[in-house]
Amino acid sequence: MNKLFTYLLGGLSFLGLGACSTTSNTPLNTSTVPALDIERYMGHWYEIARFDHPFEHGLEGCTADYELQEDGTVLVTNSGYKGSLEGKFKQSVGKARRPNAKVPGQLEVSFFMNFYSPYNVMELSPDYNYVLVGSKNDKYLWILSRTPVMEQQDLDYLLMRAKLRGYEIDNLIWVRH
Repeated sequence: MNKLFTYLLGGLSFLGLGACSTTSNTPLNTSTVPALDIERYMGHWYEIARFDHPFEHGLEGCTADYELQEDGTVLVTNSGYKGSLEGKFKQSVGKARRPNAKVPGQLEVSFFMNFYSPYNVMELSPDYNYVLVGSKNDKYLWILSRTPVMEQQDLDYLLMRAKLRGYEIDNLIWVRH
């Protein structure tokens, strides 16, 4: 197994263990988008920002690639560079699935055996060009884009939405590409 997220098992196992708490006065809202065309969601995404985690600590140039499989699951390939864009290339391959067809924006992802963790598509642009992804608690948040640099108005929108949802956006790490 490739080692991009060697610590992923530990990190992701905690995704489901944390309570829905937040340090802000806003209650945490992890609700998902009401509709998600999984085929349109597939493809290459750049990680624009994230909260720090042991399994991604120090990584730059991070991307995620999603490929729909015949059985309806999704092949997930996360990659990045340790320490700098010239650092050692790291990659981790996992799988994702929809646990409940009635909640299309709620997925689960696994990078180790059958241990799945929540992957909530919370905000998604109509053209599927940017997305805000979270989990069950306020410790995990990602901003992804189809391009390595987002339009400022789109980024501002996602930051505002994340803050309104109860996330501490000052804790985001900005990923270099």
